[in-house]
Amino acid sequence: MNDLLEAVPVLDIAIPVFNEERVLEQSVRVLHAHVHAVIPFATRITIVDNASEDATRLIGKQLAAELDGVRLLHLAEKGRGRAIRTAWTASDARVLAYMDVDLSTSLGTLGALIAPLLSGSSDISIGSRLTRGARVTRSAKRELISRGYNLLLRSVLHTRFRDAQCGFKAIRAEVARELLPAVRDQGWFFDTELLVFAQRGGLRIHEVPVEWVEDPDSRVNIPRTVITDLRGVLRMVQHPQPGGTTLRGQNIRPQEVR
Repeated sequence: MNDLLEAVPVLDIAIPVFNEERVLEQSVRVLHAHVHAVIPFATRITIVDNASEDATRLIGKQLAAELDGVRLLHLAEKGRGRAIRTAWTASDARVLAYMDVDLSTSLGTLGALIAPLLSGSSDISIGSRLTRGARVTRSAKRELISRGYNLLLRSVLHTRFRDAQCGFKAIRAEVARELLPAVRDQGWFFDTELLVFAQRGGLRIHEVPVEWVEDPDSRVNIPRTVITDLRGVLRMVQHPQPGGTTLRGQNIRPQEVR
């Protein structure tokens, strides 16, 4: 299996991190062991450090040196969207994925996430906590916020996918190359913007029900994230994207990334 991990990867899994010295090593080791045991083809794990101020970068370097198929990318600026964009753009894999470092989503769903992309039956695959079959353990507050946000997306942006924010997604590499230039956000709204443009472009989005357990030590600033997301939704309502990059017969204009 080591030879598979050292080969040109079929799958590249990005893990964006900022000040995650507490969980990074354990999570990467768990994911690495799962890849060895379950995934039957070459897979890379890409740790993307977003300007961490603790020992995250050092731990990432140690993991990359010790474990086959693990690499570290370091960015001088923060932003989950920036981290995912950088990892996906720099990858030579056929299928690109990302997951949150806390591994809140059960890794048992990884095979189901990537299967429709490898078969060519879908273009993007997303974990969903809000579809039938999902099993979710989280606070009532976060459940309410999540359901309210996705209801807002369906009402205002006419989305058809159920869960925009689950940190468990994958995309075919050629689709990412087409789609990423249109995505402007560099932070938490990146996921929503990516999926909205994908839907507008006629891309096939596959939702996988997941088992998801809330991390009680999550570093997500909920009030700030909510405000940022609402601003992103307002921007997409006020400035639709006519003209430009063509996806499945639809037009999306690439915006300047900031």
